[in-house]
Amino acid sequence: FGDARRTWDFRSVGRGMIDFESIIVSLNDIGYQGPLSVEWEDSRMDRVHGATESAAFCKRLDFKPAAGAFDAVFARDQQKV
Repeated sequence: FGDARRTWDFRSVGRGMIDFESIIVSLNDIGYQGPLSVEWEDSRMDRVHGATESAAFCKRLDFKPAAGAFDAVFARDQQKV
């Protein structure tokens, strides 16, 4: 930023410098249930391949959060045995 010679260099989700895993985990931590929209503009990659790969990357990171603290869930599960 601030350098007029610098141009945009977009990368597919998971291939650049942005930590999308932290973003998605944070959204899950606050209970966000809305849509996740990704703007895809990687000029080095076929758009169908890139969009498919980016969607798969996001889906892998969007796992179901734990039902509670590990110890509490583990203790509850042990009581069922």
